[in-house]
Amino acid sequence: MKRVIALLVSLGITLALAAPVQASDEELSLWERLRKKIELLTPKKKLTTTTAAGGVRGSLADADDVYWKGEAKPVIIDEAELAAFGAAVALAGEGKTNAAQLAFARFIKQYPDSTLRADAVAALGQLGSGK
Repeated sequence: MKRVIALLVSLGITLALAAPVQASDEELSLWERLRKKIELLTPKKKLTTTTAAGGVRGSLADADDVYWKGEAKPVIIDEAELAAFGAAVALAGEGKTNAAQLAFARFIKQYPDSTLRADAVAALGQLGSGK
């Protein structure tokens, strides 16, 4: 029995050491972090659900208003806003610095209360510094 446990422990250690190391967010470039953030964001779509409690007739409610205990609420962003930000990031990725600067500036002006505003400002700063 001790041999089996020792074998499992050594196998676990070997697999842990052989696992590929993923880069932390600090090691990623600004553009890689922005692309990753875009993938994690959820575009906002209006959905309605019917809810019921204790035999009372259900009523229409926004899907965003439904709460599940312990569930992390996803960051929801307007589809047009996400598309504009993604296009600006794509321009920067293609090396079109001037077009990317204009796109980020337009994004900041058009969506001043966006959750992506700070990222757009950081991107403008990096594009302006020539990095």
